[in-house]
Amino acid sequence: MSILSALPVNPILPINLLLGYAIFLTALRIYVWPRLATLSPVTLLTPILLLHAGRELGLMFLFEGATKPGMPAAFAVPAAWGDLAAAVLAVIALRAVRTGAASARTWVWVFNLFGTADLLNAIAMAVIHQSAPYLGAAYWIPAFWVPLLLATHTLVFVYLLRHWRKPAGALAGGTARA
Repeated sequence: MSILSALPVNPILPINLLLGYAIFLTALRIYVWPRLATLSPVTLLTPILLLHAGRELGLMFLFEGATKPGMPAAFAVPAAWGDLAAAVLAVIALRAVRTGAASARTWVWVFNLFGTADLLNAIAMAVIHQSAPYLGAAYWIPAFWVPLLLATHTLVFVYLLRHWRKPAGALAGGTARA
């Protein structure tokens, strides 16, 4: 019997999540934060929204080849479909930002609020339903991918609240394709 098996919840996944988030947030604070005021929505948000468009990978939680038998459906189903919905919202927001649509800022808010809530819900459900032992090959998603996604959501919130003051049609650099 290991020390960890005596605990009510294995702390390894939450530790991976928290330390990963701290590492990615630190990298963003060093390399991106100092330039936020100078970046147009297109320049900052295009790579972030493309990254989040890849959240369809959360569907792996529904595939027994990527997870171990016994994966709690109370975690897997909302995590998988929530990730897919966040990916769709990222694509919609990306199109709005890239085309300079008047609704771009609104779509980015919708994406960021939903995407953050989805990740926090998935983390809570993973802990509550003790899903970590069933993650199998999909363990990298909450251990690496989720902290990166949460760090970029944090960055987008900071940008929305402090730096994106202009209407979507008045992007820096003159065009939405900058």
